[in-house]
Amino acid sequence: MGEEQRLRFSTLIFTVAVIVISSSPQPLAALKHAPRFLGKFSASIKPSHSQSQIDFHYETRYFQQRLDHFSFSELPSFPQRYLINTEHWVGPQRSGPIFFYCGNEGDIVWFAQNTGFVWEIAPQFGAMVVFPEHRYYGESVPYGSKEEAYKNATTLSYLTAEQALADFSVLLTDLKQNFSATNCPVVLFGGSYGGMLAAWMRLKYPHIAIGALASSAPILQFEDIVPPETFYNIVSNDFKRESSSCFSYIKQSWDEIASVGQTSDGLEYLTKTFKFCQKLKTTEDLYNWLESAYSYLAMVDYPYPAEFMMPLPGHPIREVCRKIDEGPAGTSILERIYEGANVYYNYTGEAKCFDLDDDPHGLGGWDWQACTEMVMPMSSSQESSMFPPYEYNYSSFEEECIKDFGVKPRPKWITTEFGGHNIHATLKKFGSNIIFSNGLLDPWSGGSVLQNISESIVSLVTEEGAHHIDLRASTKNDPDWLVEQRTTEIKLIEGWISDYYKKNKTVFNM
Repeated sequence: MGEEQRLRFSTLIFTVAVIVISSSPQPLAALKHAPRFLGKFSASIKPSHSQSQIDFHYETRYFQQRLDHFSFSELPSFPQRYLINTEHWVGPQRSGPIFFYCGNEGDIVWFAQNTGFVWEIAPQFGAMVVFPEHRYYGESVPYGSKEEAYKNATTLSYLTAEQALADFSVLLTDLKQNFSATNCPVVLFGGSYGGMLAAWMRLKYPHIAIGALASSAPILQFEDIVPPETFYNIVSNDFKRESSSCFSYIKQSWDEIASVGQTSDGLEYLTKTFKFCQKLKTTEDLYNWLESAYSYLAMVDYPYPAEFMMPLPGHPIREVCRKIDEGPAGTSILERIYEGANVYYNYTGEAKCFDLDDDPHGLGGWDWQACTEMVMPMSSSQESSMFPPYEYNYSSFEEECIKDFGVKPRPKWITTEFGGHNIHATLKKFGSNIIFSNGLLDPWSGGSVLQNISESIVSLVTEEGAHHIDLRASTKNDPDWLVEQRTTEIKLIEGWISDYYKKNKTVFNM
């Protein structure tokens, strides 16, 4: 048992999932890595001090997990960290519910800090709150160290969604036994990859949890279930809705970058224009830097100021486009692009230059997951996208994975294990009690469930919502549609628990 901790709460955004882009014969199609996933920020981002702060307590504990739940080999166990709060739990006698957040690909403390909705509603439900950490992330690392765990394909082979769900189920079973809480209902929560895990866990382990809130969970972003250009089309539309000229400037900028980069002093000029601390080695680094900014801006296009990865104004894309559009006469395209990117990377104005190494490109746990089972095909359309055109090419992606990890991806495994094709017909037959919540500004919404499947598998869609904004802590600036969305989610969860109590003849007044 760890010491009790105290956190300050701010904003939430987390993306999960992977983008697979191939290089094409065109020189502009040089982006070779996926946009960095927000879980990587968990290792370096401190709790913010914004207006949406909430005080909460938790206790840090560790549970010895099997390394492989699906064999009987005697492998070394590892300590899975989890955060727990029983302050408002009404106890086993009244079958108090357990709110269980499915940890994502990063430090669990960071997710706890940024999932205010769960902490805010726990008291009214009399619920225990549990935040378990995903294996291979944070402190929940096998083999004694991250270096050893990430050593090769053999040591990494136990980093899968299936093993993570088994971890959660085993932990929950043990917790309920230790708290004499076998009759207490469990409700799952998760955002992005965590939302995918929450939905999949409800389907795979229906006897463990009675329902799941899966926010911004792109469970359909596999194989050919959704068009591969969906993600970048949504990012592009987010900019176009604010300003068609802004969209056009960005679309034109890639050719300009390529043209300038091919001149004798082009990289030096680009380095000075975009104020990098060290000289650019290739234009590809600049492409990636800009693409990451635009993609993240689409995810965090919240209607109010937020401090998640870095301080940003409300409606940040609107501010970016204002900076791009309002350059005085004679302002070059690249100077306009810099002013826009500066909103994302340096809104406070404190940075004097930008270090590309601030967001390392090194291979991590999510890169492994992307090269094995989380294979999400993506491309960029010549007509609809503001990004350089890309065609999805699985063969080149496979080559990169063999080069990086010595493994071949299994692009059809996720849909085999969890489903995805004909999702509406399939879940209508056997699924229940899942909320898929999405904001249409979020580029990951295109890979999620956007229509009701049944009376108990519902889709809550907001036109102005961004990446699982509903899981963030409430603020005084929350728009009415967000307040209404959370109210609907609470009522649905109340219904799940009420039905459970009726079937189990348990009386509990919420």
